[in-house]
Amino acid sequence: MGLISRYIGWELIKAFLMTLFGLTILLLIILLTQRAIQEGLGPVPVMRLIPYLLPDVFRLAIPATMLLATCLVYGRMSGANEIVALKANGNSPLVAIWPAIILSFGVSLISVWLNDVAVTWGRRGVDRVVLQSFEDIAYGMLRTQRAFSTSSLSIHVKDVQGETLIRPTISLHNNENSPPVTLVAQKAHLNLNTDNNQLKIVLQDTQFDVGSDFYGEWPEQFEYELPLTSLAGPNRSTNSPSDTALREIASRISQQNATIQELKQSLAARAGLQLLTGDLMELTGISWKNNTLELRSAHFALNRYKAEPYRRWANGFCCLAFVLIGATYAIRKRVSDFWTCFATVFFPIVVVYYLFFQLGVNKAKTGALPPYSVWLGNIVFFLIGLWMIRKMIRR
Repeated sequence: MGLISRYIGWELIKAFLMTLFGLTILLLIILLTQRAIQEGLGPVPVMRLIPYLLPDVFRLAIPATMLLATCLVYGRMSGANEIVALKANGNSPLVAIWPAIILSFGVSLISVWLNDVAVTWGRRGVDRVVLQSFEDIAYGMLRTQRAFSTSSLSIHVKDVQGETLIRPTISLHNNENSPPVTLVAQKAHLNLNTDNNQLKIVLQDTQFDVGSDFYGEWPEQFEYELPLTSLAGPNRSTNSPSDTALREIASRISQQNATIQELKQSLAARAGLQLLTGDLMELTGISWKNNTLELRSAHFALNRYKAEPYRRWANGFCCLAFVLIGATYAIRKRVSDFWTCFATVFFPIVVVYYLFFQLGVNKAKTGALPPYSVWLGNIVFFLIGLWMIRKMIRR
């Protein structure tokens, strides 16, 4: 039995590594191309993105690779009547499946760790590379499109000559409550200071206004500095539950609970004051609705933080769920061809699993179900897989 298990385990490892290598290269090229197009990155920044994107690529590739490797190995063994020979020798088919279960369990633990690394170190590293390449990105888009914009900055130019912007119009959006500041100049330069992560805009013969009112002008040189973090936009926030390390989630949950408690106390105090003063119209006004909406948003964020650890562990252990079904199905149907495996096993399993998984995630976020309902897809697949193994053993 030990020899059989080592043989099957080695075959699984070989198939897994070969498939993982090919799928990793494919996904890495796709993600790098996507980032290069979205951010306007050049060849050097794109190459710098590779180590930060690898954890994200691996966490996407590993479950699919584990399922494909399992189906191919067990399909080939079944097609060569090796499973029949194993039964004829008096061994249970479970002997052949144990190596896949053990391997997928170990791979699942690695996948959970990669999920955590990808959304923390990986994404922050990607953002850092993009911000440090901001000057090249801005000049590249201004040369090709004559326009460049972020959440807090927009630039339109008549032309770009070398590193000089000709007739630039620069709008600075400091926050939602204040009007944008518009700068119009004859010429301008963008200089990135990587030491303090500041973008310096050097303008010549500048006019500026606030909102629609003309405010003044500088006939000579004018400099304006912006922190690069202000240009990142809301999508680069590290406060999102999906971008928070597992070790930090407990403290974030405590902070969110404290925020909710403060909001409740504030709403209770305001409601009491309005009742005492007889201001009943205010209780149904727009401001009160906005306050209750803020409380619901806080509860939604709390639900997301509570569900996030379950989501990452469930994401990682989908490898084990896939293997339980994929191995038994491949043995019964003798699926040894790659494309047959993809069409009849891989694609249906992945689609059905993520339907259940996303249902659990959505219900957990809204609070309709407890946080561990994120494991809905895994539990369903575990039960189906165990039922299929039991049925195969009894044959």
